[in-house]
Amino acid sequence: MRGQQELYDILNSLSVKFEYHEHPPVATIEDAITHWKDYNAGRCKNIFLRNHKGDRHYLVILEHLAQLKIKDLEQRLKQGKLTFASDQRLFKYLGVEPGSVSPFGLINDRENHVHLFIDIKLRGFDRLAFHPNINTATLVISKTDFISFLENTGNTYEFISLYD
Repeated sequence: MRGQQELYDILNSLSVKFEYHEHPPVATIEDAITHWKDYNAGRCKNIFLRNHKGDRHYLVILEHLAQLKIKDLEQRLKQGKLTFASDQRLFKYLGVEPGSVSPFGLINDRENHVHLFIDIKLRGFDRLAFHPNINTATLVISKTDFISFLENTGNTYEFISLYD
């Protein structure tokens, strides 16, 4: 299977069941849509951000067609301007390359530095789809198993309304 072996080991240790799908590299939502058409799951967009000081990092997960209102999130956090984190920060904190951003990358955040925001609308899906830390495969897991995975990482997370 494509992706980080440590991730599969963790999922197995947590008894997380998943569907595995291989596909060509997909770096954008537009690329991915054609491969997702048969998935019975919420399709997610994952955005990695940093605050203006560069000392706080956030992973934002929302439904794949939604547009994040970054200014609204900035006002809620009161951390100043939020920007996309650099490729170097992405690799440092999540251990992934651009186009492969996924909450599964939290297994590489050994210090639990990254805070996760999950759009509350994703609670409406029984299953969710994410890359296994590489953009040539997708895993579909239950929402319950996803929460179990998050609890295991030790990273903080919260469900919030991210768009209208």
